[in-house]
Amino acid sequence: MQLIVLGSGSPLPDPRRAGPSTLVRTEVGDLLFDCGRGVLMRAAAVAAGAPALRALFLTHLHSDHITDLNDIVTTRWAMSLQPNPLTVYGPVGTGAVLRGVEMMLEPDIGYRLAHHDDLGWGPSALVEEVAAGIVLEDGAVRVTAAPTDHSPVRPTVGFRIEDSGRSVVVAGDTVPCAGLDELCAGADVLVHTAVRRDLIEAIGLPRLTDVLDYHSSVEDAARTAARGEVGSLVLTHLVPPPAPGAEQEWIDLAAAHFDGEVVLASDLTTVDCPG
Repeated sequence: MQLIVLGSGSPLPDPRRAGPSTLVRTEVGDLLFDCGRGVLMRAAAVAAGAPALRALFLTHLHSDHITDLNDIVTTRWAMSLQPNPLTVYGPVGTGAVLRGVEMMLEPDIGYRLAHHDDLGWGPSALVEEVAAGIVLEDGAVRVTAAPTDHSPVRPTVGFRIEDSGRSVVVAGDTVPCAGLDELCAGADVLVHTAVRRDLIEAIGLPRLTDVLDYHSSVEDAARTAARGEVGSLVLTHLVPPPAPGAEQEWIDLAAAHFDGEVVLASDLTTVDCPG
């Protein structure tokens, strides 16, 4: 099993960082977790594409985590040679979002159907709204969901992916909570959002300091990893984005609370899970 951080950024536009998205490559195909801005461009760099996705998983419905949902829906539809519904797992409300995306795309859908004689169907999605428990089981691959805490954004979920004895947890946006601890127990890799409390407080803008009460700091993420005795911690969705040359500061902050490997993600950071 392999994970690739397709987008390590946040709502703040950054020319070096696409929006939040993580690809997990398993025996049964590519699983995509969240779909922030630029996800398919980053996916193209690792020979992944919308038509071949085994499933899409949404941790929550904040705009920065679903910005390119419309691109995935359209690209999967227009590049498939036969009907190819997109399977989507996400929290309650995901179905309404997919319906809204399809409504937004109605003009485009009409144009393409009128122009392409061999395209005789519209885009479609198979949506399963999830809260906790096993959400996908296929051979040696199992995906489990658990509630996280990103209040007042409700509901939110994290996911644990297991494949032939290896395990990855994708936390999404959350503060430390029991649901995330449950997912992390003994995992090989934890992919976790992280913000720098010290830098955000120094900037002092209210719109920015507001994010502190519903995101984990670097130290919070490290303590979660330590409690779960995970093997490696991958920090992503970095706010503010690390200044060039300051990357080690982030790693050192985490290492003060977690003895395992700490990886500060950039776009296309790749981690091979031990077998």
